[in-house]
Amino acid sequence: MSDLTLILLAAGSSSRFELNVKKQWLRIDHKPLWQFVADRLQKTEFFTKIIITSSSDDIEFMKNYSDYTFIHGGSSRQESLKNALNEVNSEFVLVSDIARSCISEDFLRTIISHKSEADCVVPYLKVTDTIVYENSTIDREKVKRVQTPQLSRTVILKNSLKSDEEFTDESSAIVSNGGSREFILGEDDAHKITYIQDLNQLPCLKAPSSDTLSGTGFDVHAFDDKGDMYLGGVKIDSEFGFKAHSDGDVAIHALIDALLGAAGMGDIGMMFPDSDDLYKGIDSKELLKRVVTKINNFGFVIINVDITIAAQKPRVGKYKLPMRKKIAQILNIDSSRVNVKATTTEKLGFIGRAEGVGVIANANLKYFDWKEI
Repeated sequence: MSDLTLILLAAGSSSRFELNVKKQWLRIDHKPLWQFVADRLQKTEFFTKIIITSSSDDIEFMKNYSDYTFIHGGSSRQESLKNALNEVNSEFVLVSDIARSCISEDFLRTIISHKSEADCVVPYLKVTDTIVYENSTIDREKVKRVQTPQLSRTVILKNSLKSDEEFTDESSAIVSNGGSREFILGEDDAHKITYIQDLNQLPCLKAPSSDTLSGTGFDVHAFDDKGDMYLGGVKIDSEFGFKAHSDGDVAIHALIDALLGAAGMGDIGMMFPDSDDLYKGIDSKELLKRVVTKINNFGFVIINVDITIAAQKPRVGKYKLPMRKKIAQILNIDSSRVNVKATTTEKLGFIGRAEGVGVIANANLKYFDWKEI
């Protein structure tokens, strides 16, 4: 194993991907794309350490999947790279993008074999089409399509990124700082995923698993003689409200926990802590919308949900259909896939004594199937 650290850049927002799901969270079987790439490269045994940059929204969830070193990314590719380089102590560093998903072991071996020939080793592809720049035809033999991964001497790359100038790749920064680069022929399988149609050009990517992922949520709230009562996003005619940090919609709170449970994303208290004044009195429908957005961003699709409301008071029978419609609207699914049931506890316990309401919710998810696009 050489003295070489791998940095995988995965902190992007996927703004050009034009889907609700971030491309780093597309599933390859069960694995998100970033983990699939990292695991694939780890098997080569070329690296002493693997560092993955991540956005602040993603990093804690990523840590649930593996034990790589995760670093908060920045607002740009270069800022993310600089953050990651602070954790690099090896003589050489290889930088790649998660979007370069099918890099072969032979290709990596070729790049590494040139490490002593320049400050940065840069793979490129030849241009076969006619190139016109501002109405002038350019000699295509002098044009290169630069790829990643690029291998650099760590100290030189760190020094080259000390200025505020933005560079689109490592070699440009190093050359601007007086360093040298060695071009080597790249490979077509190192094609970068920028748009959704690029996925079909990468033969190493398997379809996502078709498994169903299930989660359960449970919540209770005591009655309060102040405020309005909301259940399932619907205002209920009641002399009571709920004691709660937010608006106390216990049905939506249980549903949020069910959704987060199915996705393996913790619970409502982790995402919206009741110690944070930001959520004091907040409409629970807004919390549910944020959860749905995050679930979709992380590559999940909601199949159906089932909610059971246990209440001696109030009677909620006439509100079940409005609840279904409201929740379906927020979840972006048909109302036939939202079920709401109501029951009592036969006057047993705190619910039976009309002191509060309890709710159990179940949710089923699947992975977003990018193969169907």
